[in-house]
Amino acid sequence: MAIIKKFRIKSFKNVEPLLEVKNISISFENKKILDNISFKINPGEILGLLGPNGSGKSTIFNLISGILKPDSGRVFFGNKDATNSPIYTRTREHRIGYCPQYGGHFGDLTTYQNLKAVAEILIKDRRTQNERIEYLISKFELDYLRNIKASVLSGGQKRKLTIALSLLGDPKLLLLDEVFAALDVLTIQMLQKIIVNLQSEERIGIIICDHQASSLLSVCDLGMILSNCKIIAKGTPQELINNPIAQNAYFGKTFKIN
Repeated sequence: MAIIKKFRIKSFKNVEPLLEVKNISISFENKKILDNISFKINPGEILGLLGPNGSGKSTIFNLISGILKPDSGRVFFGNKDATNSPIYTRTREHRIGYCPQYGGHFGDLTTYQNLKAVAEILIKDRRTQNERIEYLISKFELDYLRNIKASVLSGGQKRKLTIALSLLGDPKLLLLDEVFAALDVLTIQMLQKIIVNLQSEERIGIIICDHQASSLLSVCDLGMILSNCKIIAKGTPQELINNPIAQNAYFGKTFKIN
């Protein structure tokens, strides 16, 4: 698969981060999942999370979105401490969009009805609702699926719909959980282009976690490797691939971005 990202943001100067996670730790039934994790993401930056199963990638998403609360540490959106803020506050006030690995749509509703149902929750003005829905239908080329139930869409079509749903609230930060999972090569390439366009056209900060390491690193500015409850490596895709710690814990010696 060709590398489609033509530029990478390597540094930010005097920019307030969209999100900052500070010294987060969490355990489930005395099993440590994350241990003193810290990182941040800036406006318009794409950050990739990689790691073995059970390393805490989805837990990080749940902590950011407000599904879980940490045992210790803080979550900031801009300069506001949102550690104890509920999900709806993070969605509306801090403008977080979340595309989950599974579901994220209503199977018995059509593509249009899905978008309408979520828009009525997030957008008060009826005219603005309709404008946002039509914009996303056009952007994601969903018009021919407008009146088709979500339950009969293909995997790639469902993924496009759930990303569109996550964008209804005009988020500043988008969380994409296993966005490339179980998809064919052409569908993955289509989603990669969508993700890069969201960054370049709308300056959305994006965090992606996925096991498709090559597909993920092809669109990221920075990546992080999680292992044994810690961030063990962080850097540009090429820096990660060349990092001996990352090689030993995750990539192996022969991995490349094809």
